Amino acid sequence: MPLARRLTALKLLVLFPCLLALGCKSQEISPAAPTPTPVLNAETVADRLRSLATGGELSDLRWPDYRNYVQRIQELYAITNYSPVWSRDGEPTRQALGVIAALESSQQKGLLPQDYDASLWPSHIAALHGAPSNADTVARFDMALTVSAMRYISDLHIGRVNPAQFKFDLDINHRTYDLVQFLSQRVLIAPGDMQAVLNEAEPQFDGYRRTEIALQHYLTFEAMDPGKPLPQVIKTLEPGDYYAGIAQLAQRLRLVGDLPPEAIVDTDTGIYDGAIVDAVKHYQVRHGLGGDGRLGKQTLQQLNIPLNFRVTQLEDALERWRWLPHDFPQPPIAVNIPEFVLRAFTKDRKVALRMNVVVGKAVRHQTPVFAQDMKYIVFRPYWNVPLSITRAEILPSIRKDRNYLARKDFEVTDLSGRLVTSGPVTQDQMAQMRSGKLLVRQKPGPTNSLGLVKFLFPNTHSVYLHDTPAPQLFAQSRRDFSHGCVRVEKPLELATWLLRDQPEWTETSIRQAMESGPDNRQVDLTKPVPVLIVYLTAVVEQNGEVHFFDDIYGHDRSLNAVLAKGRPYAN
Repeated sequence: MPLARRLTALKLLVLFPCLLALGCKSQEISPAAPTPTPVLNAETVADRLRSLATGGELSDLRWPDYRNYVQRIQELYAITNYSPVWSRDGEPTRQALGVIAALESSQQKGLLPQDYDASLWPSHIAALHGAPSNADTVARFDMALTVSAMRYISDLHIGRVNPAQFKFDLDINHRTYDLVQFLSQRVLIAPGDMQAVLNEAEPQFDGYRRTEIALQHYLTFEAMDPGKPLPQVIKTLEPGDYYAGIAQLAQRLRLVGDLPPEAIVDTDTGIYDGAIVDAVKHYQVRHGLGGDGRLGKQTLQQLNIPLNFRVTQLEDALERWRWLPHDFPQPPIAVNIPEFVLRAFTKDRKVALRMNVVVGKAVRHQTPVFAQDMKYIVFRPYWNVPLSITRAEILPSIRKDRNYLARKDFEVTDLSGRLVTSGPVTQDQMAQMRSGKLLVRQKPGPTNSLGLVKFLFPNTHSVYLHDTPAPQLFAQSRRDFSHGCVRVEKPLELATWLLRDQPEWTETSIRQAMESGPDNRQVDLTKPVPVLIVYLTAVVEQNGEVHFFDDIYGHDRSLNAVLAKGRPYAN
């Protein structure tokens, strides 16, 4: 090789490592520029939230229409200048996760998780993680949770359904919760237990709390229930009889708590005796069946009712608790129609007085559900017969027996109360009685249909509490016998309780007023006493016992039919 070419090759060999080194060094000094992290545009998010707050509809929701919440949503976001309230940097806030957990467990409150999109929140959160800088994603997540939270809080506070749908005279419209204040001042800044904060929206009644706990237990029972019906019996079983389903009966009674865990039952013999009889008695008492321990068709029918039906009864009870006034100026009286029981409460909401009652007949004379204040008591009252009863009962009885009025201590008056007759009536007078131009009333006394005292809380239904000349009816397990008013088992005790702050009215003076005092004597209460006529087919006593009752008026069926349709529940 010529020298010149050899020198050139040598130079290249010497230069190549240097060029290689320079090339590597150049790559280290000038790396490719990193992709900039997208930044969430606050103004764009605000614009998107304004649009959603105004539009009243969001396809992300199972129930997209939220126009009935638009005003409150706008008020809430005006506080934050339309900044997101439920997420930061693509992550749900601690408060958001707490609310979502409450929505997912809302069945424990007797609500439907799907009403608050419980199953969709994992995907909503994933979408937020996947696009933390996407204004539309952030805004939609925020709005979806705001709407769901408002729905949940409102449902906890006043229920999902307006009771006016069922002609219940309970006004919930004026009790709309201040959702904006509650969210902004409690929920969105809650440092700890979110469920405890949300519970503040619920009725603060011991009975409500006990019902909620019972629901949670029955949800567990339902999951454990094998669902196999108990064998029927040809004749009612007495203690000592053989029953083929004794093992299954013991299992059911143990599951729902009537048979203690430690109780020993010999299921091999099939003999119905001992602890199992005691458990059946306990079960019967809890289900309005008396408690004689005899295993008949009626008891087995109740035992075979699926536990999901009991769950629904408890859920319905919670819904109806939410319809009631949440505060009372004075301790109230409550009459529960399907239970046939009256309770009077103390200031700390404990039961001070309990008695059986008779309510309106299920057919044609149902006692209405309403709330009103008791103002006064009348001793030895007249019974002013309603026109409907005059037409349906009094006039037909007069036609059969012209001495009916005198025999039953009735009299006929004009509209001013002036006596017209207390004996036989003419055809013309009967026509005026039918038209309402003449009135019928029963004279005071022990045979008066109202007994010796009535308790009045003026209302549009003309319903009141009263004594009765037929106390034997209180021994019946089902007690719907009246024309709509409520007959009380212990009128003397009730009057004594109502007049307890008036020293002149002792039990002795009250008894005297009832038995031998002046007729139609009115005594005003010093303070009005709230009276609640309610309808609960599930009640939890102070000792935690859960009692179930028949849906005698069909109100549960009506409520469940509305709830089955889903939002907006035809409010």
